[in-house]
Amino acid sequence: MTVSLEQLDAFVTAAEHGSFSAAARHLRKAQSAISLLVSSLEDDLGVKLFSRATRNPTLTDAGRRLLPEARLILDRREHLIGVARDFEEHVETRLAVAIDELYPEPAVGALFAAFAKQFPHVELELLFPPTKDVEGLVLEGKADLGVMWRQENLPPTLGFHTIGWVPLILVCGRDHPLAGSPVTWEELKRHRQIMVTKRSSGMETHRLRVAAEVWWVESHWVILQILQQGIGWALIPEHILTNSPLVPGLATPSLQFDEGAHPVALELIWNKQRPAGPAAKWLREQCAAAGIKNGVAEEAPGFANRVTVP
Repeated sequence: MTVSLEQLDAFVTAAEHGSFSAAARHLRKAQSAISLLVSSLEDDLGVKLFSRATRNPTLTDAGRRLLPEARLILDRREHLIGVARDFEEHVETRLAVAIDELYPEPAVGALFAAFAKQFPHVELELLFPPTKDVEGLVLEGKADLGVMWRQENLPPTLGFHTIGWVPLILVCGRDHPLAGSPVTWEELKRHRQIMVTKRSSGMETHRLRVAAEVWWVESHWVILQILQQGIGWALIPEHILTNSPLVPGLATPSLQFDEGAHPVALELIWNKQRPAGPAAKWLREQCAAAGIKNGVAEEAPGFANRVTVP
């Protein structure tokens, strides 16, 4: 049994356009050629794909069942051609991106929806490690790009571009002692602080530490669960708090010493010693041009390098 792509193309086109004549016009072939291709396909498969009892051929049960299979084969043909074209243009076959959860999820979705349209044949891996681990993954070549909050000291092999600012909001449980605002700086020191931990130590791990007693947790989403139990307080990214179903059980007390919304800078990083292909370059350009949107401030006047706390 021999089945050609040309036969399948004629079959699918005739089914989608409702007649052999319409398929012929679409494929720019003679109607007789389409009829011959479909008939030869029926002979090769040993089944009738169309009933010709009416003016326009209609699909038989076998035709309806085999139509999606034929479409799949033709789709894979286009995929094969696209992958080969990417090789010709030196597009990466695979890209890994490590993203800190400070980066808003709506921005992630919008960015990679555009990426899928631009590079439909690039295999993508999205990693969501703690911030300090993003740097390590990019340095080790396990991630081609990384998004992390700004570090005081980056290795010289890493390039970077600030892509936006994410506000951190003071959050505690409704029944926590701090829930009765306004809160003083000394009160923050006296109550347990819940912080996002990193698997590697360093000054950045302690940069936002205020309280004497600290619990370390790897996920902001889990931190919200802990805060709801009245165990402590935390600085939570605004977009995570906004999208959490736990909001009714949480409080955002005002502060006596400042306005309370502490923005931290997010940076895109890459390894300057590793050559970037078209897909990685495109992602870098898009991140730099678009910044962070979806309700998150793109600029934060007055906050040059870090969250400012007394």
